[in-house]
Amino acid sequence: MANLISAEQLTVVHGSRTLLDGVSLGVSEGDRIGVVGRNGDGKSTLLRLLARTQEADGGRVTHTGGLRVAVLSQTDTLVPGATVREAVLGDQPAHAWASQSRVRDVVAGLLGDLEASDVGGLEAVVSTLSGGQRRRVALAALLAGDHDLVVLDEPTNHLDVEGVAWLAEHLRTRWPAGSGALLVVTHDRWFLDAVCERVWEVHDGVVDPYEGGYAAYVLTRAERSRVAAVTEERRQNLLRKELAWLRRGAPARTSKPRFRIDAANALIEDVPPLRDTVELAKMATTRLGKDVVDLEDVTLAFRGKTLLDRVTWRLGPGDRVGVVGVNGAGKSSLLRLVNGTQAPDAGRVRRGSTVVVATLTQEVLELEEVGELRALEAVDKVASHVRLGDRDVPAGQLLERLGFTAQRAWTRVDDLSGGERRRLQLLRLLMAEPNVLLLDEPTNDLDTDTLAAVEDLLDGWPGTLVVVSHDRYLLERITDRQVALLGDGAVRDLPNGVEEYLQRRAVLKAAGAARTVAAGRSAATAGRGAATPADGAAARAARKEMARLERQLEKLARREEQLHAQLAAQATDLAAVTALDAELRALTGERERIEESWLEVSELVE
Repeated sequence: MANLISAEQLTVVHGSRTLLDGVSLGVSEGDRIGVVGRNGDGKSTLLRLLARTQEADGGRVTHTGGLRVAVLSQTDTLVPGATVREAVLGDQPAHAWASQSRVRDVVAGLLGDLEASDVGGLEAVVSTLSGGQRRRVALAALLAGDHDLVVLDEPTNHLDVEGVAWLAEHLRTRWPAGSGALLVVTHDRWFLDAVCERVWEVHDGVVDPYEGGYAAYVLTRAERSRVAAVTEERRQNLLRKELAWLRRGAPARTSKPRFRIDAANALIEDVPPLRDTVELAKMATTRLGKDVVDLEDVTLAFRGKTLLDRVTWRLGPGDRVGVVGVNGAGKSSLLRLVNGTQAPDAGRVRRGSTVVVATLTQEVLELEEVGELRALEAVDKVASHVRLGDRDVPAGQLLERLGFTAQRAWTRVDDLSGGERRRLQLLRLLMAEPNVLLLDEPTNDLDTDTLAAVEDLLDGWPGTLVVVSHDRYLLERITDRQVALLGDGAVRDLPNGVEEYLQRRAVLKAAGAARTVAAGRSAATAGRGAATPADGAAARAARKEMARLERQLEKLARREEQLHAQLAAQATDLAAVTALDAELRALTGERERIEESWLEVSELVE
């Protein structure tokens, strides 16, 4: 593979701290590299150096001739007075960009929500957009271009689960195999596994490379740590032996430990389950009783839009529930109903008499009142220890588990970084010993190591847990079931998790597009024998048929996804590929036939 970037002996010093110390590495064509590390260890700095938007204090970065690099930083550079169309598509006429499949995909995948909102779609002015919408526009502007190397710094920020899945698929298929290159800093571990084939860990002034995505990185890092511990133990033993030999005049002896990759399996062989759900549920029942929070026939509207429509939803002791949904569907409103800060328009919310709710909000305003205190003092002000599982854990130990060194534990709260403040906010909530914990986008400002520590902490927490997050890995890691808000006023269980949510959304989008086409056809044929909307029993029968066809489309979508996965796995088997391709073509024809039937039926219920 052709080399795109060479970095030699890069050194960066920030104040009294060395972020990078003589780092040498390279980026080649075909690379898909994820960059991880603790907040403040130099991940974003490394990206800027490689993109040559920042100069190193020492060393040099060389680009191959004519290299086209695109960079998405954490702050956008959009022109406030420009429209979304101008920011993303420049002055291209509609027929020009619409004829490019990649650009059409980007516009539909990232900007479709703007068309559905009241901001004005592609004609919206950038300065009128929310932070999340601006982020999508900046990402769309980058991906609409043609580049050899794409550098992304936290691209999943402000993207929902659906947006993250779309971005992962786009980056997987953006370049042919072996061409183009991707460098991405992200805390989204599912995204790392879905997109990246190598991982760079930035820490203590160095960059350690790992082959594979996030899962492979965790396994290999654990093995390296094991070997390092064994090596250090052997070294200490050798030193003692050498001293004994020296006393007797014998020559020193040394040995080298062998690196055995299968030892990684031994690391996890005897590891117990993540959490003892039966024991935690028993403890939760003791603390909570049988009744926790029940929403009964609840209706809630906001600005004329019905978010919940006669919803009945029950939370029991020890339930661990993840909530996903489209933006504006009412996820945060659902949390407010549970914690009692919002009342329903109709129906009622019942809470058990022993329920104590704590909510981790998306802001960290709760820390303003303790800004002058040290981190440990801010925790001690709530409690000096907490009951976690079946044992008492002191505040200092919990601070250490969440990544606070002895020095940082005695740092003023106002001087902590965003990620540290987020961790402190969560820890203070846990120290109050609530028995119902609500987390609203808890991954904001947290790196992968900190997220693992938070998950480990929550594994032993007995109580009812509700998590709203776009972080698919986190949801599947710390919750036992997921529910979805699809914007239709209902709370729907997802037996197959986030994957089922994405499939449901795909069906709904296809149905929405079909309705648009049907509406156009109805308008075009008005007065010329167009289908007449049905009434009464006929309309009910038509809706029932539409539901049946939608279920068939959903089943076909799942099978189509399976076929694509099989094609990728058996790419070298010509006979298998031929058979799978034939099945895929037949399935595509069947899907088109069902979509046509859906269109015809839908005209009867317009």
